[in-house]
Amino acid sequence: MATTDPLAPFQWLNASESQADPLGVIFSVGFFRNLDPSEVVRRFSNGDDSGQESDFEELNDRMVEFLGKTVGADGGGHVGVFRAGAWSVAIEPDGWSMTDHKTLGELSRDCEVLAITHHEYAEDSLAYAIDGTIVTGYKPLDCPHLRHGSEPDRLNGFMRELGMPLDMRDDEHDCDDEYESDWEDDTDYLSAVPRAFALAAKVTGVSFTADMLDQPLLIGPIAYRYTTA
Repeated sequence: MATTDPLAPFQWLNASESQADPLGVIFSVGFFRNLDPSEVVRRFSNGDDSGQESDFEELNDRMVEFLGKTVGADGGGHVGVFRAGAWSVAIEPDGWSMTDHKTLGELSRDCEVLAITHHEYAEDSLAYAIDGTIVTGYKPLDCPHLRHGSEPDRLNGFMRELGMPLDMRDDEHDCDDEYESDWEDDTDYLSAVPRAFALAAKVTGVSFTADMLDQPLLIGPIAYRYTTA
């Protein structure tokens, strides 16, 4: 029976360490408009690499090798990219560089990028950038009313369609306990990451589903490193 739940295609991304999620509990995914995968890889490598065609298993193997050399301090160190319509989708296993604002500013030069990071032990993040400027973004596990960027309300229509509370209460600047409880009760706190990917699908038209990991990827190294909170 078909489901009308807009989050259903993305629940696989909400896995814990005890569940079989191929991306694990730390990863970033970025959607790059009108860029070929080779150009996306070049941007991540700071112009030094155009990528090698391989698969998700090879991407994970490179990530594990990099983690062994760096003890995990710099993320997974590699990205895999594939084409999906007008967008290229970049996967960064065990990494978080894509939503770093300085890095995203560089990655989004002369293009449009929406990036999501899931980090089980730190903060999840969604950021949308156009030509070097962070247009809007929020922390999926915090209150969505705490948006930032040059146009923080840019995606409000889509966010409302997904049931996100967008208005600040009583001019508060942080989520108090009562408001955070309302967010958990009203929108299912555990679905925050699937909801972020549902938002990405509305913006890009690309639904990031598990079967996308089965296709060939263009793999390359990441030169950028996470620099700010």
